[in-house]
Amino acid sequence: MKPLAGRRILITRARHQAQPLATALEENGAAVIAIPAIEIIPPDSYDALDAALWNARKYRWLVVTSVNGAEVLAQRLRDLGVGSGVLDSLKIAAIGPATARALGELGLHVDEVPKQSIAESLVESLREQVFGLNILLVRAKVARDVLPEELRKAGATVDVVDAYQTVVPATSADDVRLLFAAPSHLPDAVTFTSSSTVTNFFRLLREANIAAWPTGVAAASIGPITSQTLRQHGIGPAVEATEYTIPGLVAALCRWSATQATAANR
Repeated sequence: MKPLAGRRILITRARHQAQPLATALEENGAAVIAIPAIEIIPPDSYDALDAALWNARKYRWLVVTSVNGAEVLAQRLRDLGVGSGVLDSLKIAAIGPATARALGELGLHVDEVPKQSIAESLVESLREQVFGLNILLVRAKVARDVLPEELRKAGATVDVVDAYQTVVPATSADDVRLLFAAPSHLPDAVTFTSSSTVTNFFRLLREANIAAWPTGVAAASIGPITSQTLRQHGIGPAVEATEYTIPGLVAALCRWSATQATAANR
């Protein structure tokens, strides 16, 4: 029997990014429900990002903190009519392997990928390499400030530019309301792949007039920062990935499901 057979799992990733997680869960036997808690939209302006790309030679490092950032970077280079060669003089750091792959598809060589896909780990990778250097940090409009603050403490000059912003999808509150309307509809677990998905999902619960986290539904987190955000909303994650990636999250859910099944059979 597949490890997630009989499990209903809700995924909250942005619609255009949900398929790899959905496929992996289905391959392990889960029935997947997709209700995006975030939608990726352009920032208020691309002016700062475009200016930084035109003046890329002033920087020594380019730091990209998500696949979304890498994809926007590629699009802006195309829209500006310049190739990725304008970044050849920069060393490049990516928050994790998925972001590194996205940058690699641009033809860019990634010099640093931290051991763990979180800002704190990336800081440790870069701390001894950035003193006195200019860094271009490409990220979401709203993000934790750990990375720029700590790099500045290490002696770097950091320019932070918005590549995109996240909003709550317009139809998701109605979908959440319908899903949680009856006990028979409840998922066994809800997956969270970023702090943004957590924050926005709790907003969706409020908009759907759901006052409390449903009993018996497990929160599944991709890593400790996402788990911290869950706890700030009063929910302890039942599942936390030990490798902070989509495959790591799926593996953690499989382990959780096996544990649940063992407990039920006692």
